[in-house]
Amino acid sequence: MTPLMPTLPDNPTMRDFHAYVRRMEEERGFTDGTPLEQCLLLGEEVGELFKAVRKCSGMKTDEQRDCGSVDLELADILIYICALANRFDIDLEQAFRKKEELNAKRTWS
Repeated sequence: MTPLMPTLPDNPTMRDFHAYVRRMEEERGFTDGTPLEQCLLLGEEVGELFKAVRKCSGMKTDEQRDCGSVDLELADILIYICALANRFDIDLEQAFRKKEELNAKRTWS
Protein backbone atom coordinates (compact mmCIF):
# COMPACT_ATOMS: atom_id res chain seq x y z
CA MET A 1 0.00 0.00 0.00
CA THR A 2 1.35 3.44 -0.94
CA PRO A 3 1.46 5.88 1.98
CA LEU A 4 -0.74 8.94 1.66
CA MET A 5 1.05 12.23 1.24
CA PRO A 6 0.09 14.76 3.88
CA THR A 7 -2.35 17.50 3.02
CA LEU A 8 -2.43 21.04 4.27
CA PRO A 9 -5.81 22.28 5.51
CA ASP A 10 -7.48 25.38 4.13
CA ASN A 11 -6.36 28.49 6.03
CA PRO A 12 -3.49 26.69 7.77
CA THR A 13 -1.90 27.90 10.96
CA MET A 14 1.85 27.95 11.46
CA ARG A 15 1.40 24.79 13.55
CA ASP A 16 -0.23 23.17 10.50
CA PHE A 17 2.82 24.06 8.39
CA HIS A 18 5.13 22.54 11.02
CA ALA A 19 3.08 19.31 11.07
CA TYR A 20 2.81 19.16 7.27
CA VAL A 21 6.57 19.51 6.78
CA ARG A 22 7.25 16.91 9.48
CA ARG A 23 4.94 14.38 7.76
CA MET A 24 6.20 15.28 4.28
CA GLU A 25 9.82 14.71 5.35
CA GLU A 26 8.86 11.33 6.84
CA GLU A 27 7.03 10.28 3.67
CA ARG A 28 9.88 11.36 1.39
CA GLY A 29 12.68 10.00 3.57
CA PHE A 30 14.18 13.41 4.39
CA THR A 31 14.30 13.07 8.18
CA ASP A 32 18.03 12.30 8.31
CA GLY A 33 19.07 15.80 7.23
CA THR A 34 21.12 17.47 9.93
CA PRO A 35 20.51 21.11 10.88
CA LEU A 36 23.72 22.02 9.03
CA GLU A 37 22.53 20.27 5.88
CA GLN A 38 19.14 21.97 6.20
CA CYS A 39 20.86 25.37 6.52
CA LEU A 40 22.95 24.74 3.42
CA LEU A 41 19.86 23.69 1.46
CA LEU A 42 18.02 26.76 2.74
CA GLY A 43 20.91 28.90 1.51
CA GLU A 44 20.63 27.34 -1.94
CA GLU A 45 16.92 28.12 -2.00
CA VAL A 46 17.59 31.73 -1.02
CA GLY A 47 20.01 31.94 -3.96
CA GLU A 48 17.29 30.57 -6.25
CA LEU A 49 14.89 33.21 -4.89
CA PHE A 50 17.44 35.92 -5.68
CA LYS A 51 17.70 34.65 -9.25
CA ALA A 52 13.93 34.64 -9.62
CA VAL A 53 13.71 38.21 -8.28
CA ARG A 54 16.45 39.29 -10.70
CA LYS A 55 14.55 37.73 -13.58
CA CYS A 56 11.26 39.38 -12.55
CA SER A 57 13.02 42.72 -12.13
CA GLY A 58 14.35 42.61 -15.67
CA MET A 59 17.98 42.18 -14.66
CA LYS A 60 20.21 40.12 -16.89
CA THR A 61 20.29 36.43 -16.08
CA ASP A 62 21.92 33.39 -17.64
CA GLU A 63 19.33 32.17 -20.13
CA GLN A 64 20.92 28.69 -20.15
CA ARG A 65 20.08 28.16 -16.48
CA ASP A 66 16.63 27.28 -15.26
CA CYS A 67 15.08 29.93 -13.07
CA GLY A 68 12.14 29.33 -10.76
CA SER A 69 9.36 31.71 -9.87
CA VAL A 70 9.39 33.97 -6.82
CA ASP A 71 6.30 32.32 -5.30
CA LEU A 72 7.65 28.77 -5.59
CA GLU A 73 11.09 29.74 -4.29
CA LEU A 74 9.48 31.44 -1.28
CA ALA A 75 7.49 28.24 -0.68
CA ASP A 76 10.72 26.20 -0.77
CA ILE A 77 12.24 28.57 1.78
CA LEU A 78 9.22 28.22 4.06
CA ILE A 79 9.55 24.42 3.87
CA TYR A 80 13.21 24.54 4.92
CA ILE A 81 12.49 27.04 7.70
CA CYS A 82 9.80 24.74 9.08
CA ALA A 83 12.14 21.76 8.77
CA LEU A 84 14.84 23.60 10.73
CA ALA A 85 12.36 24.74 13.36
CA ASN A 86 11.15 21.15 13.73
CA ARG A 87 14.69 19.88 14.24
CA PHE A 88 15.22 22.39 17.05
CA ASP A 89 11.68 21.97 18.44
CA ILE A 90 10.94 25.66 17.86
CA ASP A 91 7.38 26.91 17.54
CA LEU A 92 7.74 29.52 14.80
CA GLU A 93 4.60 31.38 15.77
CA GLN A 94 5.85 31.81 19.34
CA ALA A 95 9.32 32.76 18.08
CA PHE A 96 7.78 35.33 15.71
CA ARG A 97 5.68 36.87 18.48
CA LYS A 98 8.67 36.98 20.86
CA LYS A 99 10.89 38.61 18.24
CA GLU A 100 8.25 41.22 17.35
CA GLU A 101 7.85 41.99 21.05
CA LEU A 102 11.58 42.77 21.16
CA ASN A 103 11.44 44.71 17.90
CA ALA A 104 8.58 46.86 19.22
CA LYS A 105 10.91 48.13 21.95
CA ARG A 106 13.64 49.12 19.50
CA THR A 107 14.14 52.59 18.12
CA TRP A 108 14.00 52.73 14.34
CA SER A 109 15.52 55.68 12.52
